[in-house]
Amino acid sequence: MGGQPELGHRSREGAPSASPSSAPPATSPRRRSSPRFSPCSTRIASQSKMNDAELGTMISRTLTCRIDKRENCGDKMEQFLQRCFYQPGQYNTEEGFAELDRKLKEKEAGRIPNRLFYLSVPPNIFVDVVRSASRTASSSSGWTRFIVEKPFGRDSESSGELTRSLKKYLAEEQIFRIDHYLGKELVENLSVLRFSNLVFEPLWSRNYIRNVQLIFSEDFGTEGRGGYFDNYGIIRDIMQNHLLQILALFAMETPVSLDAEDIRNEKVKVLRSMRPLKLEDVVVGQYKGHTRGGRSFPGYADDPTVPKGSVTPTFAAAALFIDNARWDGVPFLMKAGKALHTRRAEIRVQFRRVPGNLYRRRSIGTDLDTATNELVLRVQPDEAIYLRINSKVPGLGMRLDRSDLNLLYSERYRREIPDAYERLLLDAVEGEHRLFIRSDELDAAWAIFTPVLRELEDRRVAPELYPYGSRGPVGAHYLAANYNVRWGDIAGDDGSF
Repeated sequence: MGGQPELGHRSREGAPSASPSSAPPATSPRRRSSPRFSPCSTRIASQSKMNDAELGTMISRTLTCRIDKRENCGDKMEQFLQRCFYQPGQYNTEEGFAELDRKLKEKEAGRIPNRLFYLSVPPNIFVDVVRSASRTASSSSGWTRFIVEKPFGRDSESSGELTRSLKKYLAEEQIFRIDHYLGKELVENLSVLRFSNLVFEPLWSRNYIRNVQLIFSEDFGTEGRGGYFDNYGIIRDIMQNHLLQILALFAMETPVSLDAEDIRNEKVKVLRSMRPLKLEDVVVGQYKGHTRGGRSFPGYADDPTVPKGSVTPTFAAAALFIDNARWDGVPFLMKAGKALHTRRAEIRVQFRRVPGNLYRRRSIGTDLDTATNELVLRVQPDEAIYLRINSKVPGLGMRLDRSDLNLLYSERYRREIPDAYERLLLDAVEGEHRLFIRSDELDAAWAIFTPVLRELEDRRVAPELYPYGSRGPVGAHYLAANYNVRWGDIAGDDGSF
């Protein structure tokens, strides 16, 4: 791994001391009750050289402080860094983990030896690490847990094999499959918005919702990471996990309780009710080089780490359907891409038109036939919830306009929003599985996407090229038009209300 940390063993005081490019930023604790946890360490490939002080310096570059009294923030950070140490060794040998176990026991003296391993490692060595760590570095009297980063396989077959291999050494409750999007504030608020507000719950069905859009876009390309990205593509990287998880939370029935298993049971029911994707319901694209404002932006194929002739999509749009009583016939449109014109992640709920609309036939401003009510949950950037309604423009005449009832988090809540990884890491320490992915949930998710992924790759379907910094392939607009839908992010690209 070129000297970058590959496996983190974390303390309850902080997040991983791993490479910023492959793991979440380190943070200080939130004030929440949790069990005692053993000191922090980082395990790294033996060919890399580093001592405890160098490790501390590396961690401190991204370490932030979030405590009740900020005046002693520096002292708290120093206390945390003193509890971090570096242990070299090979991650696929039991001898290396046995040495780590010995070092940890020295640090754990007088404490309950609970251990959490974060597998920020290449997927092909997940099982080697788990086998070695579980056999020789598990806690003797406390709990031992493993956080596993995506990708969880490439398709149904490889994902199932990974799950079976991990379960040779771990129980399901020891495995925390992390998808950081589930820890984002607006995703967490999704179920609260729906289940604790009477105004929304009766509308949450095919009777009132015309379509649901899940949109993810980045305004940058692979930027030298094409070698990794080319093995997976945008569908595996974003749609099969991040966006599908949000969809399941959005569409699930009311769970029996807020218990992790009750929530995950409802998510699995949604995923099992979804039709497997077909090729005609998918549009794929790949960004090409473009010059704008005197600056040249390279195409995906121009990245020297990308194989020649690659047809890996950097953009995809798909129409998905849930065949159950609540959502029958409602298109869930999903769109994700790199090197687009803006950076955003949002859920857009477009409601049906008002039947017998009194204002439909009069030329009074906004076309109300297309300007239907829309609920938008912006996950990033600038977290917000807003509801678009039709209202009269003040004045003597009768002219209507679209207005936004908005909750902009930065204005309403004058506090720092915790990083998604911060929430998820603390949940893992506390043994809370609610925001982590269960094995049967993973199986159901792959069953939706595996058929179309195989067809795309077996037939080497050529992606539609789109310029770097554009809105993406034209085909995505035709896909939405097939269901009498217009992408909601076409207007208001600046994200303003």
